[in-house]
Amino acid sequence: GLIFFSRVTPSSPRRNAALTQLFYRFIPYCSSDVWSGASSKSEKREGKVLPWAGNSFVDNEVSVSDEYAFMGALIIQEVIKELVGKGLSTAKVLLLAGSSAGGTGVLLNVDRVAEQLEEMGYQGIQVRGLADSGWFLDNKQYRRTDCIDTITCAPTEAIRRGIRYWNGIVPERCKLQFKEGEEWNCFFGYKIYPTLRCPVFVVQWLFDEAQLTVDNVHLTGQPVQEGQWLYIQNLGRELRNTLKDVTASFAPACLSHEIITRNHWTDIQVKGTSLPRALHCWDRSLHESNKNGKAPLKGCPIHLIDSCPWPHCNPSCPTIRDQFTGQEMNVIQFLMHMGFDVQKMAQQQGLEPSKLLGMLSSGN
Repeated sequence: GLIFFSRVTPSSPRRNAALTQLFYRFIPYCSSDVWSGASSKSEKREGKVLPWAGNSFVDNEVSVSDEYAFMGALIIQEVIKELVGKGLSTAKVLLLAGSSAGGTGVLLNVDRVAEQLEEMGYQGIQVRGLADSGWFLDNKQYRRTDCIDTITCAPTEAIRRGIRYWNGIVPERCKLQFKEGEEWNCFFGYKIYPTLRCPVFVVQWLFDEAQLTVDNVHLTGQPVQEGQWLYIQNLGRELRNTLKDVTASFAPACLSHEIITRNHWTDIQVKGTSLPRALHCWDRSLHESNKNGKAPLKGCPIHLIDSCPWPHCNPSCPTIRDQFTGQEMNVIQFLMHMGFDVQKMAQQQGLEPSKLLGMLSSGN
């Protein structure tokens, strides 16, 4: 779902200051449309509803009734109107945040929220976005399958079908970058981000479990095949590459999904910097740039992307548990569990196996 934060007091240098001294509202995700829909129950549509990662899309070959409404974009508009009368009108900053489908929803709605507030006469409110685990790739699946259910349908095809059924709304600036009928491109972070006017902080695991699922890589506890292992490593490289021009980002090399909704979100680090610290630095950099046009502060990093190449090569990654025994595994046990060949990998890297294991343990 989406979380609204509106800050009305100056930022504090304390730990977790980036998310303290805030008024916040949590909006449950019930629209199943990646917060893009503008389709009411009364609108006649043709298609078969299929759930996809908490969302729904359409198969145009089958006719269904018009009993479904997808109004995520309209829900956000109405919530903003309501919050104006509950203190938002005096806010200095509104932070629109979300995880998974909510993270993608942030990218789709942050500029629209800013435009809505401007039209309502609140030009002084700075609107920002925090997109967690919603930066998906429209990459080639590891194993292509026909689109018959939630697991087999490729991300591109799912969105292509869904946007028609939801009557999905995408930002005008992004929409203009693509031909008519290709608005689905705007659901993918690396395509919509360059068109956004509002500042957005992107939080994304380099080895996102939801991305691997839709790419048909299923880590079921059995040793992975060499082709799968190479695919997983390449996924990390591809995602890292799409983030290189994102001003504010936090991308740990971990196998997981969602960060800011987890209890351990303050413990994860990239290059020695935690997410709360990075968010605080981002807040300071925006405050300083608005005040005097200066560049981001030295010693306060906001572009943090792991460079190590394997899942969980970062020692601060959340704990992994064996699916069958429930026992915790460290990074070496996890890689061995997946069929990781230390001898072979060390040879490929030109290292002694003992040195490679030491590097993995330390996260280098």
